[in-house]
Order: sequence, then C-alpha cells, then structure tokens
Amino acid sequence: MHKKQIFSADVLKLDCEQEATRIAFKLRELLKQDLKRRGYVVAISGGIDSSVTAALCIKAVGKERTLTLQMPERHSEQETASLSALLAEHLGVESIFIDITNILEAVGFYEKYTAAVQSVIPEYGEGWKSKIVLPDIVHQRTLSFFSVVALSPLGITIKQRLPLKAYLEVVAATNFKQRIRKMLEYYHADRLNYAVTGTPNRLEYDQGFFVKLGDGAADVKPIAHLYKSQVYQLAEYLEIPEKIRSRPPTTDTYALPQGQDEFFFSLPYDKMDLCLYAKNNNIPSEEVADATGLKMEQVLRVFHDIDQKRSTTHYLHLHSLLMDDLGKTISY
Repeated sequence: MHKKQIFSADVLKLDCEQEATRIAFKLRELLKQDLKRRGYVVAISGGIDSSVTAALCIKAVGKERTLTLQMPERHSEQETASLSALLAEHLGVESIFIDITNILEAVGFYEKYTAAVQSVIPEYGEGWKSKIVLPDIVHQRTLSFFSVVALSPLGITIKQRLPLKAYLEVVAATNFKQRIRKMLEYYHADRLNYAVTGTPNRLEYDQGFFVKLGDGAADVKPIAHLYKSQVYQLAEYLEIPEKIRSRPPTTDTYALPQGQDEFFFSLPYDKMDLCLYAKNNNIPSEEVADATGLKMEQVLRVFHDIDQKRSTTHYLHLHSLLMDDLGKTISY
C-alpha cells in the first residue's frame, strides 16, 4: 500500500545542475536559430533574478558575449549599486554603469511623481521619501486599495489612501524607470548585435509584476518558468555571492525601502510559490494550508487574489492587436 504523498515545499526542489545545463543549451539554441544574434545583454540590479539570469547567460555563451548594465537612479537603494558591482566583479563580466537620474529629470519623472503624492499629502516635497503599499489581504478581510507611505525629513511618517487618479499617476510616472532602462538595454544590444534578456521569475510573470514595454520587454526570458524558490536554489548552485542571495526581494522602485510582498504579492515568496504551484496543479486548499501554515480561509483568499491579478494584468501579456490575422501572409 502506497503512502499518500503530502504536499510540501519539496515539490519545488530542482536538480540544479540539470536545469542550469538545460537553460544554457536553450539560450545557445535560441540565439543561433531564432534570434540570430551574437550574445546577450542583462540589466543587473543586485537582486537574485537578474544575478541568476546573468550567470546563466555566461554559462551559455561565455563572459565575452555577455554584457551587463547597471542603471540606478536617485531613488535606488544604496545596496543596488554596490551589489550589482559585486556581481559583475564576481562573474568577471563586462559591465556598464549608467545613472539614469538625468534622463528621468529630462522627462519630468520626479516632478510628476511629487505632484501625484502631493495630491493626497500636500506637505510632501524636498527631502521626503515615499512608497506605495497594499493592505495585508491574508490577515485582513479588506479590499485591496493602495496607500502612499511618506517619511518627512524630520522622521514623521504619514500614510494616506490613494484615490484611483493619484494611484494611476504614481504608477505611470514610476513606469518611466523601467522603460528608460529597457531603451538603454536595446541600444547596447543593437550596437553589439546582441539579444535582450528579461529577468522575471514565474511568480512575477504569471501575476503581471512587470511594466509593459519596460522590464516586461525582452527577446528571451530565461527564468520565467521557475518559481522564486527555484531561482534561489539555482543562485546557490551558480555560486551567486551570499550578500545577494540573502537580500530580501525588493521592488527598488521607490525612495523608501519596499518589499515585494507589501507592494504586490500577498505573501513572502516561499509561501506565495507554494500557493501558485498549488493553484496551477489543483492541490486541495487544506493541503496548502498545512504546507504553508495558513488557515484555509487565508489560502482561499490568496487563490482569489491570484485569479484577480491574472485577470487585471492580462493586458500586460498581450502583443499588439491586429484587425486581421497576417500570419499566413508573412514568410521568412
């Protein structure tokens, strides 16, 4: 009689050597057969996803055909520049540093962002820092309305709910960052005849945690099939520096430190991975509750949130829509 398998984090355990070898082979194959380019450009942020993507590209095509870009700006965390530089040095790969603050100033990002925050916190201005956050839907029965959290130069914290207009203006402004970085990635890719990589993991890709035509734009996304927990496993196998592997996942978008779980996801990545895996594989919610330490009703709220995000971010996954199907008229 076979013992019933219990759902646990073990379902996400990778054979890292096999997976890294498979991805590297596929990256070489795509470069030659589909992309017809010479190498890869990877934007690195000092985070786990871009670090693993860079290491996989090097494994695939070598250091000589992998270019990394570091693109911080005024609001970036201090760790971003130091950790991305650490990664480039550790990998021994060419890296170009571009501070995009001046470009953001030129398009009026900082003014537009400040004006949006001032619409709900009038005193917000020079020397203040801020971020936007979501309520904890797992532990609270509440609708998911964004709020802005602002810290004054005197250390006073103010939190105000963002009405839809202000929220859209904040997001529209911050999206400049991802789109400007992608523009620079494609500039360097074009001059070198390289392809551009995207760095979302499965959790981010599935739930639409990216900017359309920003960090969502890429010629290839090497880790989009991997859950975040699996990316961490690969990071250890690929010997990514411990300082990067121990850094909590962050958006690195706002001036105040911000974890991904307070901005977009319902849970820390390890539990969110299990919930998403369970949702994708029809695992009973009671087994998910046992594996994650959540209550049944909390698991169901997370499942609902997954469905909701898939629905609301579907637009981000769409290609340009045509009035007629041109597929049969195009030959290569």
